[in-house]
Amino acid sequence: MPGVSIVIVAAGSGSRMGRGDKLFLDVGGLPLIGHTWQRFDQLPETSEIIIVTRDDARPQFKELAKRIGTGKPWRLEAGGEERQDSVWNGVNATAADSELVAIQDGARPCTPHSAIEAALAAARETGAAVLAKRVSDTLKRGDGQEQIAGTIDRENVWAVQTPQVFRREIILAALAKVRDEGLSITDDTAACEALGQAVKLIECDTPNPKATTPADLPYIESLLAGE
Repeated sequence: MPGVSIVIVAAGSGSRMGRGDKLFLDVGGLPLIGHTWQRFDQLPETSEIIIVTRDDARPQFKELAKRIGTGKPWRLEAGGEERQDSVWNGVNATAADSELVAIQDGARPCTPHSAIEAALAAARETGAAVLAKRVSDTLKRGDGQEQIAGTIDRENVWAVQTPQVFRREIILAALAKVRDEGLSITDDTAACEALGQAVKLIECDTPNPKATTPADLPYIESLLAGE
């Protein structure tokens, strides 16, 4: 079967965590990023793992690789100024013969293998797919002064997660268009939107949180302990 390259985006500083580099905070006896790395290292479809990180974090990742006993080929790639620049670096570092590229947040360690496999299958069929969750909360639009300006219709509104999975040639073309046109995006499916590429939504019913604040860590630890 053609290869699946995993790009783990781990170049941010995690400033909202307020406790140093959030990716190396201990969660159940292992750094947070270690859980994410292990999850994809153990995925049968994975052919290689590219971790996009800051230069100063390279020694920590090399030590972590020894600790978790990686089984799949891996390498580190330099991060960029913005997330989209880091993703560009990571995708360009993947093997040219890879069929699919799956892009994962380093701080999202609980993604179930079944959901990842569903996203891979959909991307093979349609070219692009993303894990997502239907929005169930009532959404309000603010007026910029902490007052409600209106209610947003939540029908067909989804919160996207990762991994976001693409045929390699599609995500390269989409990211190149974003760079050429000077667009600013916060997730990789937005690059496909700019290209006019359809993206399949894969509903993820299992919790798949991303660690953003200190309050997220106990919840994530409980999810990992319950697996």
